[in-house]
Amino acid sequence: MNALLTLLGIESWRPVLTALVMPPLPFFLLILIGARLILPRRGLGWFVIMISIVGLWLSACLGTGQWLNQFVLKQPTALSAEGIAELKAAVKNKEQIAVVVLGGGQETVAPEYGVANLAPASLERLRYGLWLSRETGAPVAFSGGLAWGQADGQPEAQTASRVASHDFGQQIKWLEDRSHDTRENAARTMPLLKQAGITRILLVTHGWHMPRAQKVFEQAAAGSVRIEPAPMGLARRVDSAALDWLPTAAGYTSVSRSLRELLALLLRV
Repeated sequence: MNALLTLLGIESWRPVLTALVMPPLPFFLLILIGARLILPRRGLGWFVIMISIVGLWLSACLGTGQWLNQFVLKQPTALSAEGIAELKAAVKNKEQIAVVVLGGGQETVAPEYGVANLAPASLERLRYGLWLSRETGAPVAFSGGLAWGQADGQPEAQTASRVASHDFGQQIKWLEDRSHDTRENAARTMPLLKQAGITRILLVTHGWHMPRAQKVFEQAAAGSVRIEPAPMGLARRVDSAALDWLPTAAGYTSVSRSLRELLALLLRV
């Protein structure tokens, strides 16, 4: 799919094309179709409308997002305390391990700072990656350039480097600042780390993003580097379970992210 978009010269259209096939747009279209069918085929028309309404409801429920993450995407579990202790011992024994943080977007110009700033998802990943680095002693790499459709500006990796230094007092050892998406994260980061002699990677990203990220990094590693998932953002809401099945803005965000990942996995982008 990436090759086709490149051939057609419409790589920057990817966000628009994705929005067109993601909820709620398809369900709105189905409602219009159902309304039109009511005239010649009343039963079928109402059936299509009800299916659309149920789809809209479920596409904004946290429970749906959690189900997709657990049973469809099959996101991995978090690193355990024992796993982190083993990693710390491996670093002490001179095993070449790196923490690789994948970018999650940035604000090109944050008015309150007057410079570019990491988006919340990217900042969460960076914070966990730096924490893992402190706990294990492994150096950090950050991968992220400019998003598709963003013609210029400061690459995300450079923004992350500044935030890590100024706000967390830690340095990022490797910066990959030319990638546009997850597949390019892997293709451009692996050569840097292989050249540095890295044999094991702790891959940091959100749990819902990890299945695809791990897959493309393993493909790029081609068996020469061990890819170990270090997912974050796995905490579940502790409110009443009934609230998980009521439409909310958080639910819509969760379902949308999960469906985007599933679509990307199916299209291999």
